[in-house]
Amino acid sequence: MKTSKSILALAAAAIAVTLAACDRPVVVTPAPAPVAVPVPGPAGPQGASGSPGVSGSQGTTGAEGMKGEPGKPADSTTVIITPPAPKQ
Repeated sequence: MKTSKSILALAAAAIAVTLAACDRPVVVTPAPAPVAVPVPGPAGPQGASGSPGVSGSQGTTGAEGMKGEPGKPADSTTVIITPPAPKQ
């Protein structure tokens, strides 16, 4: 008798769980409505040309620089300058 009450209680619990699972409402989300994207039309006619601009004024001539020093005769030394190494 004890076994049949346990089986009956277990069966009742299984039926309750099964019915509770079937009782849930089904939720269906509709797809979002498509959004219309505006497409640009053809280009309009070209507008009228503008008037030419006014010429600017010319600047004044700068002052003349000082006379440089005379150079010295060359010696036979050659200087080679190498560029810096590239950064990595």
